[in-house]
Amino acid sequence: MIRSLYHSPGKPIRKDIPPAEFPKLIRDRRGLLWVDFSSEPPESCLPIFQAFGFHPLAIEDALQQTHAPKLDDWGDYLYIVLNYMSIKENGKSWNTDIDELDVFLGQNYIVTHHDLPIPAIEETWSACDRDPRNVQDGADHLLYKITDYLVAGYMPAVEKIDDAIDQIEDQVFDKPSPRTLERLFALKRVLLAMRRILLPQREVLNKLARDDYRVIDPKDRIFFRDIYDHLVRLHDLNESLRDLVSGALDTYLSVVNNRMNDIMKTLTIITTFFMPITFVTGFFGMNFFEPVANLVGWTDRQVFSVTFAIMLLFPFGMYLWMRRRTWI
Repeated sequence: MIRSLYHSPGKPIRKDIPPAEFPKLIRDRRGLLWVDFSSEPPESCLPIFQAFGFHPLAIEDALQQTHAPKLDDWGDYLYIVLNYMSIKENGKSWNTDIDELDVFLGQNYIVTHHDLPIPAIEETWSACDRDPRNVQDGADHLLYKITDYLVAGYMPAVEKIDDAIDQIEDQVFDKPSPRTLERLFALKRVLLAMRRILLPQREVLNKLARDDYRVIDPKDRIFFRDIYDHLVRLHDLNESLRDLVSGALDTYLSVVNNRMNDIMKTLTIITTFFMPITFVTGFFGMNFFEPVANLVGWTDRQVFSVTFAIMLLFPFGMYLWMRRRTWI
């Protein structure tokens, strides 16, 4: 889908402009043109990109969709790559979709290209549709709004991950299971994928906030600096959540090992209780006392009573001794 929006001072906003008019509109320095490509095949995008005069290498990068966040300065325009991560909790697992947003920013136009629907684009488009003042401050300010919505979209995901970690920490102490370990590793993968996006994206915003570009108004750098501060905070939150996941993983392993030690301790105590009984029954169960030797007395009722008493009292005595040594 190709949609377009054009604003000229003193005139209503035009939409769905034919691509043949794009070169004419960008020559008007007073207007602002926004062209958005969503899920559009490369063969449809290529002629329009060429009509804007973009460099073939920038066009190739935009159509490949395989890049980390970056910024290329081509003089009259900037080619910017931003990433958007969609995080959804699916039962006990997490589904993550990472989409690339390619942006061409000129003096009086902005071209966006993406394969999947991005909420930040939809929110900015709706805001421009509701209030024309959103497009009156120039293309660089429109880029700020898109980026601001894009970065703000991470916060609900971070809050969901934080709540999930709290639930897992309770499960670790109450009822740890292999499913708990699986959820911990799923959260760790999600946070690692988010970190791989936040770090380079933070550098892109740092360049927009501090470097001197022809298409960026110096007065608008402070807005990009604000987004940069948000990304720094998101990165710090990501590091904190990763530490919490690592701590929960260590706690899980410690709890499981302690429970295993308790189980082994209980089994060892039970085995120790039965060892003397096994010895006594094994000794008197041997058949060389009678008739090979003249040991008829070993088989009378008194010896049986003494042996039975030993079999009962010896484990009880061992239990009292272990309790006194605080082994149980």
